[in-house]
Amino acid sequence: MSTLTLTRHSPCKINLCLNILGRRADGFHELETLFHPVPYHDVLTFRMGDGDEVAGGQVQLTCSHPDLPVDASNLVHRAATRFLTAAGISAGVEIHLEKHIPMAAGLGGGSANAAHTLRGLNELFGFPLSRDEMDRLAAGLGSDINFFLQDGPALAGGRGEKVEPLGIFPGLKGCGLFLFHPGFGIPTPWAFRELAHFPADLNGRPGRARELAMQLADPDPERARSALGRMYNSLEAPAFGKYPVLALYQEFLRERGALGTLMSGSGSTTFAVFGDMDSARAVRAPFEAEFGQVGWMAVVGL
Repeated sequence: MSTLTLTRHSPCKINLCLNILGRRADGFHELETLFHPVPYHDVLTFRMGDGDEVAGGQVQLTCSHPDLPVDASNLVHRAATRFLTAAGISAGVEIHLEKHIPMAAGLGGGSANAAHTLRGLNELFGFPLSRDEMDRLAAGLGSDINFFLQDGPALAGGRGEKVEPLGIFPGLKGCGLFLFHPGFGIPTPWAFRELAHFPADLNGRPGRARELAMQLADPDPERARSALGRMYNSLEAPAFGKYPVLALYQEFLRERGALGTLMSGSGSTTFAVFGDMDSARAVRAPFEAEFGQVGWMAVVGL
């Protein structure tokens, strides 16, 4: 009796630009965004066995976080179920999710988990699905999931499912990334609904994300890093109105040398890019002294 197992790291992301281009007829919002992967991850472990080890055709999900549901309401569970159906696989699978990325944070942790479930199961079962089939499954599960089917920076359009992979940004090599989640989330549906009160942010200027990508791709580090001050997120308008402390975080980080700072996605995580890892690490202590130690904080390299 054989058992196959596979482990995958499931990293998160930041949005260097999130530009909303208006509300669509289908109720979604048209957007353009510039994603950048962040080397901070959850861990997914997949186990497929024969015989009675894993019940045929069933998905059994466990999670290290007690507040995260493990039934069909979980994106990992839904992604696994849809994969098995699309691939015509009758064997069951056990999945364990070790959670490190904060939830409701604007970091795409759930989307990444779903994408890496698709990728992990495709590998575990011998790659029965093509990349196009994986893309269709991802698009049907959620807006940001397609981005995590690849590993580098990317532009995305539509509602986030149309992904254009990009090369790395050489000018950002060696930069340090400071991230802080204050312990409260901002519901994505609320943030998009509230955009109706901010017409300029609801109907952004097309091309903003691509322009920033081109500037960050400049091989000259000084010119590339200067573009970080032009990062933009339409959803900051409603978020800052309800949670003004998010703007205070950014002001504090800029005063201490951040090259650029922004809220990621629909929030509430604030991130700041510094010129090197030492500068990013050095801001931790004064940030905690100013705002307290409640919340999640991380410093990673780009």
